[in-house]
Formats: sequence, structure tokens, C-alpha cells
Amino acid sequence: MPKPDRRILPTLIGVTVLATLGTNVAALALRDDGSAPGSGLTATPPRDAQKQADFVATSGTRVPTTAAVAPLGKRLTPHYLVAAEAALPPETVEKVRKTKTVRGAEVVDAVQVQVAGKRIGLLGVEPSTFRNFTPEPTAKSDALWRNIAAGDAAISFTMGSDGGVRLGSQIPVGGKTASGRVRVGAYATMGLGDVDAVVSRATARSLGVPAGNAVLVSAPKAKPQAFLKTLKKMLPKGAKAVEVNPAIDYPRSQTGAPQSSANGQVMTAGQVQTVIKAAYTRIGWPYVWGGESEAEGGYDCSGLMQYAFAQAGIRLPRVAADQARTGWIVPLDKAQPGDMLLWANDPTAPGYISHIALYIGDGKMIAAPRRGTRVQVQAVYTNNFKGAVRVNPRRAAVTPG
Repeated sequence: MPKPDRRILPTLIGVTVLATLGTNVAALALRDDGSAPGSGLTATPPRDAQKQADFVATSGTRVPTTAAVAPLGKRLTPHYLVAAEAALPPETVEKVRKTKTVRGAEVVDAVQVQVAGKRIGLLGVEPSTFRNFTPEPTAKSDALWRNIAAGDAAISFTMGSDGGVRLGSQIPVGGKTASGRVRVGAYATMGLGDVDAVVSRATARSLGVPAGNAVLVSAPKAKPQAFLKTLKKMLPKGAKAVEVNPAIDYPRSQTGAPQSSANGQVMTAGQVQTVIKAAYTRIGWPYVWGGESEAEGGYDCSGLMQYAFAQAGIRLPRVAADQARTGWIVPLDKAQPGDMLLWANDPTAPGYISHIALYIGDGKMIAAPRRGTRVQVQAVYTNNFKGAVRVNPRRAAVTPG
């Protein structure tokens, strides 16, 4: 069975983004009304971020021009992404919009770029309409979308808090025909795997990003396999369509399947031992956002999982939200050594899996917690906990990501 390709955002040759982590730019976290919460100055999101849904910055040296953005309309969940190397024909977009079960479709500019040496997905969007396709806390922030409309970038919460990209800092962007600097105006996860940065379409065009080469589609009642086949028949050669954030497998029984009756669909005892031993060898390595090998100087939470399971011959997708789909979910009291533990810690995208660790038994786990820490053994905690993944090696091998 061919490996699905979820990383379909086209790579624009010649465009690179290198995050500037300078400390000479003061960042002020603002509420939507423009008032400063607390003492004001901050470089990273507050750790009690569950109480504060919006992370909008204005620089101490420049305030964005006020930009008109339409009020939040009816929110839609994106279920599918269509992307191509070049602009999608208008007639193709119209066919997608008129397809049965489609409730909405949003044209965006999509590209893979390099940020601090890590490949991420970047979208150019129309703030007034794209906001309707984002998680509720992100969608509600008028100030966030005004900043984007004025030329700022919004980056994912984890890229900001764990990647060390500061609010108010400048991200230099250079392409074959254009270059510039984009200010980080907000931390806001869009709930789309592999998409860590969003700018306005006007900003994207000024940076040479392909125009109108992707469409997000909301079709909540469509059956994924049949709908994808329908989409693919409409698309020009080279265009691809994939499901966005497929459902995580929460069995109704919530008990999990014992190895004796799983018909080879779980790891062997030998594989479990290999995974745990491999994770132990990484203890003491620094947390590095996007890190997945010694060459990068450390590991992030999902990079650690990818490394450990690879030593047992098990392929995992790259990000935690995709790794959560490599098996079925069991409650913590049913977790076994070798299961992966899941958390949804991102206040800008509630329910989105943003952290993962390896369970080793007796209430302990091996984890790469966050920026400023090292890979370590720690006690399992239950705040924002979403379950344990009983990894199915066969499913893992074909899980997109």
C-alpha cells in the first residue's frame, strides 16, 4: 500500500524564512481591546495560557496600521485540503464549492518554507474570511486578524512558546524575486497539521508565495474516502487532496485490546523494550523545537517519539497530532509500557493534540517537555490529558504525516 502524502504544501524553490530571535524588540501582549494585561512585557506566552485565549502583540517600535477586518461569521471546520504547485483554475474552485455536502471552501496561498532550519507550512489568507475556518479562540480575536491584515504573521502557539520565536520579532523572508521582513504579530494555532505560520495574501504575494494554489474545504457529512475520490476527479494534473486532521480512534469500550487478541496489530514485547531503551538513550538531550536527531542538537516531544519508535522499525508521522492516529486510544488506567501519552495544551486550538510522551509504567514517562528543559523521566500528569495511544505498527506505517 503506498504511503499517503499529507505534506502536500508545495515547496517554493528559493524561498527561505529564518527566524530572528533577537532580544532588542520589546513585545507587548494585548487583549482585543488593546489594553495591556498584567505587567505587559512578555517574550513567550504565559504558562497559565489556558486563561488567556488570545496572544496578540504590538511592537515597542512600531504599531501596525489599523486594518479593516470583517466580523467573525459562521465558523466552519476544515475537513479537506486541496493543493497544487500553481494557481488552481477558478472553474475547479467553483466545482469544489458546488459539490454536494460542501458547506464552505476557502482559497489560500500555500507553501512550505524554512524557519530556523525547520520546514513548516505557511498560508497566505484573506483575514476576513479565513478566520471562519480556524479554532474558536483564534477566530474570535479581532486584534489578531487586524494584525495579519496589516502585514504581520501569526505563528503557531508551539512554534512561539517552544520554538522561541518571539512576539514582535522580525522574520526575514527572501525569495527569487522578492524579499522582506515579517513581524510576528500573534501566537495562534490554526488547527491544521504542518501549518505553523499565516500571513495575509497581500503579504504572501509580496514574498513570492504561489497565489491561490490551495483550497480548504468544509464538508462535515461527507464520507472521507468517497469524497476524496470525487475531489480528485475535479483536479488538474499534479494537484492533490487530503483529509485534514482525520479522527482519532477512541473505541467505545475505552478498554483497549489485549495483545493476545490483537492479531499482531500491536507491538511485540521485543519492540516495546527496544522503543523504551532507545528513549532512555536520549535522556539529557536538550529540548529543540523541530528536533528529531543528534544532528539538530536535541529533540522535541514528537521528534523523540519518532526516533525511539524508528529504532524498533516502526515509522511514525512527524507531529504529535498525527502520531495520535497511529493506534487506538485507551484511558490512563489501562496504559501499558510502550504506549504514547497525549495532551491538548494549546489554548488557541482546544482539543488539538500538541504534546506527546512515552509511557514506561508505574506512573512514569520519558518526555521532552518544552523549551529550556531536557529529555527526562517524569511523573505522568493529568491536566489536559487526552489518553494513551496503543500503537498499531501497520496503521503507523500508513498514517499521513
